[in-house]
Amino acid sequence: MDLKTDPFAHHPELRGKIADPLTSFFRDFSVDSVLKMHPELASVMEWVYSNEAREDTRRHCLADRGPDDLWVFAYGSLMWDPALSFSDVRRAYVPDFARRFILVDDNGGRGTKDSPGLMAALDQGDGCAGLVFRISAQDVERETEILWRREMIGPGYLPVFVTAQIDGKPGRALTFVADHCADVIDADLSRSDQVRLIAHGAGFLGTSKAYLENIVTQFAHLGIVDADCSALLQEVEAFLISQNVPVARTQP
Repeated sequence: MDLKTDPFAHHPELRGKIADPLTSFFRDFSVDSVLKMHPELASVMEWVYSNEAREDTRRHCLADRGPDDLWVFAYGSLMWDPALSFSDVRRAYVPDFARRFILVDDNGGRGTKDSPGLMAALDQGDGCAGLVFRISAQDVERETEILWRREMIGPGYLPVFVTAQIDGKPGRALTFVADHCADVIDADLSRSDQVRLIAHGAGFLGTSKAYLENIVTQFAHLGIVDADCSALLQEVEAFLISQNVPVARTQP
């Protein structure tokens, strides 16, 4: 990682636990690159944002942020594979929001039309633990363009700034919250529905189960116990065992 400072100075336990952003699959991620590798996903094009629409949301979100470094709050896959060139990573906590498994993926990432998967979205709740990555001011334009191609590929999230507790001090961080107007957000999923979707969902990014496992594993590196994620993973594994499916843990 070609950085002037050690981004893991505050959390050396994360060294080697976060993918090198400069070699990440998501660094050059785009709709075109996915379709080139997976032409069978051509029907998904009716769901994705145009490049112009995506850029409009980025410009609007960042218009008034100021000239300082940018903190990005991560609560899902960004925690182990941000694909962002960051100068610092810290533990963080966002009050009044929660990590909820309500994003139904049937667009090929971690689920398909025939076997949808499930991922997390940030939604109203009692608080959410995660990580924040600091993006140096001179890199914000480049890095947010990369971030938007990944997180805002189609309707599902809304980019917003939230107040995050960063090492016990309040700070302003960019993150992506559930867009309840998007068809992929289903806030009424039952627990059994969540378990079933996570157990069976798989796509070109991997399985929904591995996604959940990676959240639990990354928290373990930090000494954080997310009771809901841990319980959900246990329920998914119990469901798979009941279906006579071998259970093995994957690592981020």
